[in-house]
Amino acid sequence: MQKPFKLSRRQWLVSSLGILVSAIASPLLAQTKVRRVQPQYIASLALGSATSGTGAETWGLWTVDPGPIGVWLRFYQLLQKAGNIAPSGWRFDIDDWWLDENGLIMKAPQFPIPARKYYVTNGEEHISLLTVEQPDRDGKQAWSLSDGKTIADVTHGPCRSARYTPEEDSGSCSPANANREAFPLKPGEAPPAVLGCNRQQYSVLIVFGFPVES
Repeated sequence: MQKPFKLSRRQWLVSSLGILVSAIASPLLAQTKVRRVQPQYIASLALGSATSGTGAETWGLWTVDPGPIGVWLRFYQLLQKAGNIAPSGWRFDIDDWWLDENGLIMKAPQFPIPARKYYVTNGEEHISLLTVEQPDRDGKQAWSLSDGKTIADVTHGPCRSARYTPEEDSGSCSPANANREAFPLKPGEAPPAVLGCNRQQYSVLIVFGFPVES
């Protein structure tokens, strides 16, 4: 029996050209100039059923795929010995760290997500124009998706991203306590809890371009 087809983040990069060609032909983009970019990734805390809302100030943006520059959990001790500097140059924070679906410690995204318009996709059939508004006087950012799309529609299912912070004292939440046997995660499976850590799960949206302002 064939295994179900699963599109990982790295596989999506390889097939992105075909996806974008199909996307450009859609009604959403038919009358719009689009500046295509290498895939970027949004970490969202919005409800899957939402089409708009507030709270985008809690979202992050990876302008570079964090997977290939991540560090495997099994190499955490080497990361410590290197002064918490990953081979690609990013700094690991023991009190605020991220894991992906494969068991890679990831560079944290940029917070908050910059206010602008983003073309987003789930890497398959759904695309939408995401608008992230400028912060209001309280720092809150509104957001909305076009064409009635929901966050679930434009979430890339194979990607799972979880943020870990200490439940108590600084340094009490360590990747050394993560269960490496839990990875890679199965479809729909949540990232594991880690002893001593608060865990926050994020949806991942793929950014493939930006509208060209006339």
